[in-house]
Amino acid sequence: MMSEQSISSLPLLNRKTQKVVKELSPKILQFGGGNFLRGFIDYMVQVLNEETDFAGSVIIVKPTERGDYAALKSQDGLFHVSMNGIKDGKLVTENKLVSCVDEVLHAYHEWDAFLKTAEVPSLRFIISNTTEAGIKVDEKDTFSEKAPHEFPAKLTRWLHHRFQHFSGSAASGCILLPCELIENNGIALSKCILQYADLWSLGEEFKKWVVEQNIFCNTLVDRIVPGFPTARKVALFQSIGFQDQLLVDAEPYHIFVIQSPKEIQAELPFSQTNLNVIFTDDLEAYRKLKVRILNGAHTSMVPVGYLSGIESVREAVEDEVMGDFIQKILFEEILPSLEFSEEVLEKYANDILDRFRNPFLHHRLISISLNSISKFKTRVLPSLLDFYQKKKVLPSRIVFSFASLLWFYRGKRGEELIPLNDDSETLLFFKMLWEKFDAQEISMEALVTTILEQEDFWEMDLNEVEGLRAQLVAHLSAFSAGESDFKKLLADS
Repeated sequence: MMSEQSISSLPLLNRKTQKVVKELSPKILQFGGGNFLRGFIDYMVQVLNEETDFAGSVIIVKPTERGDYAALKSQDGLFHVSMNGIKDGKLVTENKLVSCVDEVLHAYHEWDAFLKTAEVPSLRFIISNTTEAGIKVDEKDTFSEKAPHEFPAKLTRWLHHRFQHFSGSAASGCILLPCELIENNGIALSKCILQYADLWSLGEEFKKWVVEQNIFCNTLVDRIVPGFPTARKVALFQSIGFQDQLLVDAEPYHIFVIQSPKEIQAELPFSQTNLNVIFTDDLEAYRKLKVRILNGAHTSMVPVGYLSGIESVREAVEDEVMGDFIQKILFEEILPSLEFSEEVLEKYANDILDRFRNPFLHHRLISISLNSISKFKTRVLPSLLDFYQKKKVLPSRIVFSFASLLWFYRGKRGEELIPLNDDSETLLFFKMLWEKFDAQEISMEALVTTILEQEDFWEMDLNEVEGLRAQLVAHLSAFSAGESDFKKLLADS
């Protein structure tokens, strides 16, 4: 077995040591070269190149001023994606060399070279992941400055340069695939471009070209990409035979949903691969699937698992009592509330459980608990209400999870303080309410009534849901009487 010291004898990863030559046409301009895009988009482009006639390379642009992507440049754009986890119930591991990144530019240090790429006729796709706060307009950005601050401003300059260079031809338009985790991200990006066009007086012809000759796609992305696997570095370097400082860890599961016109599917031949890429005219349906099943299962399990003494997602799924609870809340309550085919729902739910069991990921429940009240409203409450509307009874395990959440916001697990993480107003509300209950100033029913009537939390008065208040009061009263053994309360629920 190699040691930390002995791996220094391995060759450094670059095109010379790997004997990889540049022979692809640049087709993708990618804003951002962080772990996620490398372990998600660039991995997919590599598969496209290996299994289809796509034959496209990626130009990565550093969109922010800090940092320089020096390691990516020193490795000539090469890196490995190490995929480890559970797929179809089996442990899988694969290391794939990604060689499709041909060029790396820093927008602030190489502005002219960045704009020059707009003159490359083969560039067709623009991809970005500049965080949820990255798609916005700053009126302080100016057209004349080199590298305006916001990403949409830089992109507007690039598109305008392309518009001028190709005289506004239809063939020079691009397909934009923003991966930022906001709803309608393609629409949001197009609005920013048009705002900058107005702010900088770039003319109606340019705006017309942006709207008519460019395609802004809304997307949904999902893959856990933890980053560099420090703990397994020695073994992985030995396995691949190189020192790769940009090796990125990723789970096997991935999904890329693209809302787009059908004609772009021919340009992105994902259908010829086994990649989980879906083209659709209804992205919202897939967003609902992800939010209600993946995120809903996470949010449902957090307070129940944590109060049961469980610390991580994997522990929760593998625990006999908690694992049974998660299975039943998914298959008997969340899935029946959704309008998808049974086959699609069960496949997705089983994929989620495989992800939860991944021994290479340590996803702490307390980390997922951030802003749990608003998460419950968007991720779990719709399942509760839809189930009730369909079945005319309340989903018992979701209600138990709801009660556990309210008990969780009491801020104690036995004598141990829970590090609650939410906005200050929400935390203060629950602190004051539970203090009143502990001081016997209000009854449990009054406490629950007050919580359910908070329309700022739930966007409705949940006291109107028949039977909900009574069930929550019953659970919370049981928690109060027997909190020393929450796991038993869960098993008996």
